[in-house]
Amino acid sequence: MPTLHHALILAGLFAPAAFVQAADLPDVDLTRATQIVAERCSLCHGMDGESSTVNHPKLAGQHYQYIAKQLADFQSGKRASDTMGSMVAGLTADDMLALGVYFEKKPARSRRALDEGLSAVGKFIFDRGNEYSGVAACSSCHGDKGYGTDKLPRLAGQNARYLETQLESFNSRARTNDNAIMHTIASKLTELETKAVSVYISTLE
Repeated sequence: MPTLHHALILAGLFAPAAFVQAADLPDVDLTRATQIVAERCSLCHGMDGESSTVNHPKLAGQHYQYIAKQLADFQSGKRASDTMGSMVAGLTADDMLALGVYFEKKPARSRRALDEGLSAVGKFIFDRGNEYSGVAACSSCHGDKGYGTDKLPRLAGQNARYLETQLESFNSRARTNDNAIMHTIASKLTELETKAVSVYISTLE
């Protein structure tokens, strides 16, 4: 029986490309991006994209294409958020691209797991999934190190609490974009698996 990973490849939903960050970044106005970050982004995400609290996503090291897409989705309302909707108001496509490059250039940092046992459970789910409940391995799409692709987010080093919240949002469909595949996966995760895999991912470098 084909796995979800194989099904996604056959469906063309993602390419089995190398899970590395882009080596060549586009030429953008980083001065403009720095200004926008200082005025709008830094309060929640920090000037270096490391986030001010565990409830906000780290943006440091994230793929610039993914950031630009999420900003565009917030602006169009495809991804619902009152806070982010107001933050992206008036931004141009060039601004969004510049912000993506700005944050991808920042070094990402991981965190040490406080609960090694829980992290070990998360590593199993990340690497192998759960064949008994039909949960696909996270690594099958996001890569062995969680680096993602230009279309799939970097997960490595992300705040565990934020990851947990997003998985819960995918499960309930409160996350209104990028939902089709992730709802299928998140809906099969137990509460323990959700917490465990979030903790493990936060430790990846």
